[in-house]
Amino acid sequence: MTENKMQETTENVMDFVEKIEDDKKRQDAYRLIQLFSEETGNAPKMWGTTIIGFGRYHYKYASGHEGDAAPVGFSPRKAQFSIYLSQPDNEKRASQLTRLGKHKMGKGCLYIKKLDDIDESVLKELVQDSVNYIKETYPDLK
Repeated sequence: MTENKMQETTENVMDFVEKIEDDKKRQDAYRLIQLFSEETGNAPKMWGTTIIGFGRYHYKYASGHEGDAAPVGFSPRKAQFSIYLSQPDNEKRASQLTRLGKHKMGKGCLYIKKLDDIDESVLKELVQDSVNYIKETYPDLK
């Protein structure tokens, strides 16, 4: 079986954030770290070279594929923030996204350009729901 590309690393999160050239994006990244840390109770860790994750759980699919992942996290990409959420697409999430503000939604990824574009209290709800979903689905959440 192949090794997962996305693994927790020992790289320093703050060193990574300090390398963000755009000052506003760097400040938003610090705010997201604070928000995610408060909502998850976990310290930020680097996953791969560009993702800041919070917490850790072990998953195993029916196919036999298994690995570790962060229940939530984000990456400060050049064009926008990619926010990784782990929750089902249901009416509650649809309602939350309606209230969130300016964003785009992919399969498991929320895209925002800057924090000023969204309602942070709704983002907190999304983060909490994602963590709760992972706790229910994978009870060994750390």
